[in-house]
Amino acid sequence: MRKSSSTNLENELLINGNCGMAYTLDLIGGRWKPSILYKLLKGSTRYSQLRKTMPAVSERILILQLRELESDGVISRTVFPEVPPRVEYQLTDLGKSLEPVLRVLSDWGDANRV
Repeated sequence: MRKSSSTNLENELLINGNCGMAYTLDLIGGRWKPSILYKLLKGSTRYSQLRKTMPAVSERILILQLRELESDGVISRTVFPEVPPRVEYQLTDLGKSLEPVLRVLSDWGDANRV
C-alpha cells in the first residue's frame, strides 16, 4: 500500500495518464497477469483450473493478481451458489480487447527467447 500523497503514486498516475504504453504495461504487467490473461483467452475458467495450470505461483499471489485484474475491469468473477462453491473467471470486453496485444507479446517472446 502506498500513501495517496506519495510522489511515487503521483508519478505513476501522471505517466499512465499521458502514455498509452505505460498504462497498458501497468494494467497487464507483473509476473503472472499475462499468463492468467492468456489462459482466459480460451474462455471462462474455474479457479482450480487456473491454479493447476500455474503450479509455480502461490495461492496468495494468484488470488491477489486475480483481484487486481478484476478491480481494473479486465476480468470478471462469477460465484455460483452451489456446495461446494464454484468460482469462474472470464475476460470482460476490455480484457478481450487485449487479445492481439497478448498474442504479439507471446510471439515476440517465442521468437527472441534465448
